[in-house]
Amino acid sequence: MSVVLSEHLPLLASAPGGIQKLRGLILELAVRGKLVPQDPDDEPENRKVGVFSDFFSLEYGDNLPAPKRTGTGEYPVYGSNGVVGTHDECRVKAPCIVVGRKGSAGALNLCRENGCWVTDVAYYCIPPSSIDLDFAFVLFHTLGLDKLGKGIKPGLSRNEAYSLPVAIPPLAEQHRIVAKVDELMALCDLLEAEQADAASAHTRLVEALLGTLTQSTDATDLAANWQRLAEHFDSLFTTEASIDALKQTVLKLAVMGKLVPQALHDEPASELLKKIAQERTRLEMAGICKKSKAMSVVGKDEHPFEVPDGWTWVLFDEIINPQKPISYGVLVPGPEVADGVPFVRIADLSITAPPALPEKKIDRKVDAQYSRTRLDGGEILMGVVGSIGKLGLAPRSWKGANIARAICRIVPTEHVDKLFVLQLLQSKFMQSSFVGDTRTLAQPTLNVGLIRSALTPVPPLAEQKRIVAKVDELMALCDHIKADLATARQQQATLADTLIDAALEAA
Repeated sequence: MSVVLSEHLPLLASAPGGIQKLRGLILELAVRGKLVPQDPDDEPENRKVGVFSDFFSLEYGDNLPAPKRTGTGEYPVYGSNGVVGTHDECRVKAPCIVVGRKGSAGALNLCRENGCWVTDVAYYCIPPSSIDLDFAFVLFHTLGLDKLGKGIKPGLSRNEAYSLPVAIPPLAEQHRIVAKVDELMALCDLLEAEQADAASAHTRLVEALLGTLTQSTDATDLAANWQRLAEHFDSLFTTEASIDALKQTVLKLAVMGKLVPQALHDEPASELLKKIAQERTRLEMAGICKKSKAMSVVGKDEHPFEVPDGWTWVLFDEIINPQKPISYGVLVPGPEVADGVPFVRIADLSITAPPALPEKKIDRKVDAQYSRTRLDGGEILMGVVGSIGKLGLAPRSWKGANIARAICRIVPTEHVDKLFVLQLLQSKFMQSSFVGDTRTLAQPTLNVGLIRSALTPVPPLAEQKRIVAKVDELMALCDHIKADLATARQQQATLADTLIDAALEAA
């Protein structure tokens, strides 16, 4: 016991779920009689061993619908997992343990009041005088009552609880056990508070240091700041949240034009936009696409931030293939058809590992009504209902498939780099420009008009490609750090479990 709780306490506390495991270990050792020494001066009776029903009785609560509760505060009203109101009458006239019966089956709550009302979704137990209420509460936590719940809405049968084996020490030892459990649980509370404070401080530190990257004046300044940060990666990026923050910082730097150096010989983005406009005019004159408005001029006062020379600001729709405008998918797909057209849902979306084919298929007649969103493969797909902003790339194997109404298809013009557009869409800057203004119906819903009108920074095409390569390189680094973190945490969790199992076996 002393080895586990003192010598290895830092390891156990810092392991995933470690403090919760420590709490479980404390309770297990308590009811096994290994938490405090036995005292020969205790009453001569020995530890009593039997089943739950030898010592305790679970009594049904009484129905008390919410409209019938007075809410005047005299007596607490307990549901299956805690206080749900108050009433001016009580049905249980002594302190008791409340055990969830329906819903939160096996949930435990302690009522120290001399009166309460336990509703019919719970049981209550008043221990006999030979058993301390607080000790019984400790004991109940080790019986796994929550694992006995069965059914769609889990219900706890008291007959199953009655057959559980239990052991009851002398009353004086029960009191010592409760005192020791309280002491050690207070220590666990302290550890949790320290961890929370440390986590908050860590988050603020990471945010501040990542801020130095985005404040870099150019790619050269960024390289120097990055190098200083890289020397402390092991201590800074120790959580998934901090690694995700690093990824977003990389994307922010990419969008701001600070990730890679500019090259004087690059053709400026303004020339790229001329080519896009010329291609659009050619397609309109040939009747291949509808006539559109002239490209918007985004005034300098509208720029969300300053971009390097050679970059320009446009509306997002102006870098989209005019033959394949941003479009929602199938509104009413109907029932699944075994030999139908593959149908892409939000769950199928992935940038790195989409399924070879979507699982669902729709009737070909339904698909025929939505030929505009039939896929060729290679399209960017984005969730616009529910999981707004979730992104995916359609693999070539999805050619001929169609998409759900909850998804929109995004096909950039050939004059911009598709992967750069995908990285733009992954950035919080772009997502906040349209996701932050969603309509809430039954589910959050994004109108494609917001996507089309989003202000978008566009670098020269050559720089787009350099940005894509650099982002890929740094994202791979982040993924490597995250994989190492996951491996270390798994090893830490395994070691913590091993120490706890050893402590319990020794008991």
